[in-house]
Amino acid sequence: MPEGHTVHRLARRHQRLFRGHAVHVSSPQGRFAESAQLVDGQVFAGADAWGKHLVHRYRNGLMVHVHLGLYGRFDEQSQPMDPPVGAVRMRLESETVGVDLRGPTACEIYSPAQLEALVARLGPDPLRVDADPEKAWAAVGRSARPIGALMMDQKVMAGVGNVYRAEVLFRARINPFRSGTKITREEFDEIWADLVMLMPIGVRRNAIHVIRDEDDHGAPSYRTGRPRTYVYRRAGEPCRICGTEIAIAELEARKVYWCPQCQAV
Repeated sequence: MPEGHTVHRLARRHQRLFRGHAVHVSSPQGRFAESAQLVDGQVFAGADAWGKHLVHRYRNGLMVHVHLGLYGRFDEQSQPMDPPVGAVRMRLESETVGVDLRGPTACEIYSPAQLEALVARLGPDPLRVDADPEKAWAAVGRSARPIGALMMDQKVMAGVGNVYRAEVLFRARINPFRSGTKITREEFDEIWADLVMLMPIGVRRNAIHVIRDEDDHGAPSYRTGRPRTYVYRRAGEPCRICGTEIAIAELEARKVYWCPQCQAV
């Protein structure tokens, strides 16, 4: 599933491509056809992201809410676009460019009230300037759940995914299984500040960068074309800092990675 930096990058890209243009919205697949008619021909007013949720805004007051989920993606083409191939849920076009949305978990018309209700359910997003970390700290400090699970809970922190969870906890030397009630305010502040610093880099570069310069010895990533990480997807390999074998386990149905030495309980 795309992490929050990917969705924010999409929002910025769509804003640059379509803002101020009357756009053609269709649903070649058919599942979004009736809703597409409500915004077809309208002026695209802008795009925003809250965590892993993308919202397209139109001047008629309606919005399109997209959650990519595990399989969703946008494919961009210049005009004239090729005929749709496969299950294209939504096609969005200006005179010069278009995007096809495939495989999202959600693609639906939203009203301002629905967006307000969605945002109210989400935790603060480290990529938004209006984020209030106090809301996340309140949720973490009173919970007995592991901090590794709390960071992935979108009601606690919006937009944080498995890579940032694993890497930020390693950078803070915090075991992912430590309960929220055992996290100090100073530790929480370090986690939040690291997310606020690292996630915008992901937006700008379209890639996750987490290894500090002093720890960067040119070791390869866990897979070609993927980010170079401290622990994520490196189970069984030596820790970049201490050489201990990186551990892996299940935490609330998701794989979690950590160094047993650097992140001792």
